[in-house]
Parts: sequence; C-alpha cells; structure tokens
Amino acid sequence: MTKPEFVHLHLHSEFSLLDGACRFDQLTKRLHQMGMKAVALTDHGNMFGAVNFYKQCKKDDIKPIIGCEVYMAPEGRHKRGSDIPGERRSANHLLLLAESYEGYLNIAKLSSIGYT
Repeated sequence: MTKPEFVHLHLHSEFSLLDGACRFDQLTKRLHQMGMKAVALTDHGNMFGAVNFYKQCKKDDIKPIIGCEVYMAPEGRHKRGSDIPGERRSANHLLLLAESYEGYLNIAKLSSIGYT
C-alpha cells in the first residue's frame, strides 16, 4: 500500500502583504525535504510572484500550480462594507487554480481587471 501524496493548494508568498512570508527558494528546498512533488501559489488578489514561482519550481523539480485567491464582491466592486454603521460585512474569497496555460491567462486577466 502506497502512502497518498499531499499537495498544498492554498499557499501565500511574500507577495500576499500581511498574510504570507514564504520565499520561493526556501519553499522548494523544504518541499524536497518533505517529499512533496507539487505546490500551488495562491496569493491574495495578485499574481506578481507567478513567473518567479514557476521558474524556481521548475529549477528545483517541483510541479508548479499557479493560482490566485480572489475577492468576491456580491454587491459590485464599488460598494465597500455595510451601510449600517458598526456592521461589518463578511469577506468572501474564491480560490482559482490554473490547469493549463489558457487557465493561467484567464486568471491573469481577472487579476488585472481587479486592479483596474
């Protein structure tokens, strides 16, 4: 009986301000130590580290999975928070993972739209 492999599919790097501190060179070394063969990068609302992450993983023989944790705005992107003083609206996130280069381009486009 073989042991099932574990893959982190929700990981924030130093590009997720105030939420991640992981650096790619240290990450891939640790993944090798733990016997992990793949990892996903899902920074908050951006894909700034995607190319460096991909290159480091390829260099160190780790399968890179590129993604992004995006924010949901059910009432539109122009409405922030509740109209009721003191009431806080819950934040909703959606985790997107690219299965192919086309998926990467789609997530990159969504991330770019979020900034504009």
